[in-house]
Amino acid sequence: MRRSIALFVLLCMGGLVMSTAQPKSLRISLDGTWLFAADPTHAGVTQQWYRPDVDRTAWQNVQTPDFWEAYPGLATYDGWGWFFRTFRVDAPLQPLSLHFAGVDDDADVWVNGMSVGEHVGYSDPFVMDISKAVKPGENTIAVLVKDYSGGGGIYRPVTIIETSGVEALLKGPFADTQARTSAPWVRDAVIYSVYLRSFSPEGTFKGLEKRIPELRELGITTLWLLPIHPVGVKNRKGTLGSPYAVQDYYGINPEFGTMDDFKQLLTTVHAAGMKLIIDMVANHTAWDSKLMAEHPDWFTRNEKGEIIAPNADWHDVADLDYSQPGLRAYMKEMLVWWVRDIGIDGFRCDVAEMVPTDFWEDVRDALDAVKPVMMLSEGSLPEHHRKAFDLTYAWNVYDALEPVLSGKRPLAVLDQVLGTERLQFPKGSLRMRFVTNHDKNAWDAPAVKKFGPGGLQVATVLVNTLPGVPVLYNGEEVANDTALSLFEKVSIDWSRPRAMGAMNRTLYALRRSNPALVEGDFVRIAGNREKDVYAYLRTSGTSRVLVVLNFSKEERGVKLQMPALTGTAGPTCRFHEIFMNMDWDVPVKGGEVRLLLEPLGYRVFVTGR
Repeated sequence: MRRSIALFVLLCMGGLVMSTAQPKSLRISLDGTWLFAADPTHAGVTQQWYRPDVDRTAWQNVQTPDFWEAYPGLATYDGWGWFFRTFRVDAPLQPLSLHFAGVDDDADVWVNGMSVGEHVGYSDPFVMDISKAVKPGENTIAVLVKDYSGGGGIYRPVTIIETSGVEALLKGPFADTQARTSAPWVRDAVIYSVYLRSFSPEGTFKGLEKRIPELRELGITTLWLLPIHPVGVKNRKGTLGSPYAVQDYYGINPEFGTMDDFKQLLTTVHAAGMKLIIDMVANHTAWDSKLMAEHPDWFTRNEKGEIIAPNADWHDVADLDYSQPGLRAYMKEMLVWWVRDIGIDGFRCDVAEMVPTDFWEDVRDALDAVKPVMMLSEGSLPEHHRKAFDLTYAWNVYDALEPVLSGKRPLAVLDQVLGTERLQFPKGSLRMRFVTNHDKNAWDAPAVKKFGPGGLQVATVLVNTLPGVPVLYNGEEVANDTALSLFEKVSIDWSRPRAMGAMNRTLYALRRSNPALVEGDFVRIAGNREKDVYAYLRTSGTSRVLVVLNFSKEERGVKLQMPALTGTAGPTCRFHEIFMNMDWDVPVKGGEVRLLLEPLGYRVFVTGR
């Protein structure tokens, strides 16, 4: 479950003026008082609430940065919300940018009534060029924040800065540190996410076990099972309840089988040379959980002393309070037990950002004392990579895919999100890349519907060749077009064509045979079709992978400016295209090379094999 949050608008006029003495290097903080209006019917864009002259007498004064649950009357509000204020620019105008340290979920922004950009995605900082919209003197800024569930708001600082200073502002406190060193099998992993209810007609451990040879042949190295614990009954959602409403951390959901069945599955997985991790929901439990019965003092309470849910939407679970030493000790021992006594290989940690990082770091020490494990954080905090976690979710790339494929955002967005990632995360951080997951399939749309068949292929090549570790959600081998409810049994139709499975198998084999994809550098390749074609080179010694992706729905001829290919003898270097089985000679000294790409076409060239 992902903690989604909010829509904003930064519009401002009358009364809310930010006037600061501006030094030689201009920098204006927009933290403080804004005007705010909820927009539950999504009328604001049509009614042009971003215009400076809109009547805002009914809007309320609020403070940012903060989540809007803290605002009067908005404790349970989900939807759209507009933010508005004014600011002054008195210094001679230089190229200016607007920096958001964090907005949750999406944001559309206007300055002086002019759209300056949209941002899709949660948590990551982002920048918008406002040079063409800003003017000397008083200016207005409007932000529409689109909240999909959970909390919402402009929850981190907002700053106007000279564009020349943007990189320094984007650079996070962990950028110059080193990420933890992961075990080789973690770094090399190809993860397969299994939702047992949907994976097989039986919906059991045995239903998965009999298909382990098939998954191994696909190229999967690590299985991630969505929660396997008993599910709560009290306040449950749907017929079967959410697997994320855990009743007993030491128990097995009888839907799936017994503990002996699970151990047999684990034995089969290990015999196939694969690893297995389970989903761990450490932030909350079911209302009728074993912990609720035995330790009600370990749960978060409101001012009335009542145990509460983490947020209004998650009414089927109760929030755990990690200020309780007894809870920490219990959860730590339970996590170690699964690794030490049962023999699993790690955890995917649900909403890991909502559990204190120091708890995860303490747990990691205890797990490392047993054996090397994989720790996957469902979060995107750079600090998670210092010690506690091997992997974090790359929401940033996923959130950019649909806007780029639909033409709503330029391809440069990919450079922006990857550039920001490099400025935020410790060196060597492993990001988990995906075209969908259980949340996005259930609540957003199945990947093939969201991106279209051609767009899904382009996106699949991208996430499998960017730096990071790829994950495949069950059913993507057959381009599953059905939302797999987390509260009911919805079976995957395995009779569908398996073209996507063949594509993934090819990409996974490429990953196994080319160090460039696991540990190589990432080099962007410039070309004459920057609006439509995205090209890059992954390099590690003489192992090279060249990726060229056409995001346009039209044919594109592209001229690429190849860099010099050092360490190669002769005037040319031969690349082999893995999908079309064609060779291509590229000048070793660099220079222009040409390609013709069909609509939503892709080429993946390899050398140094």
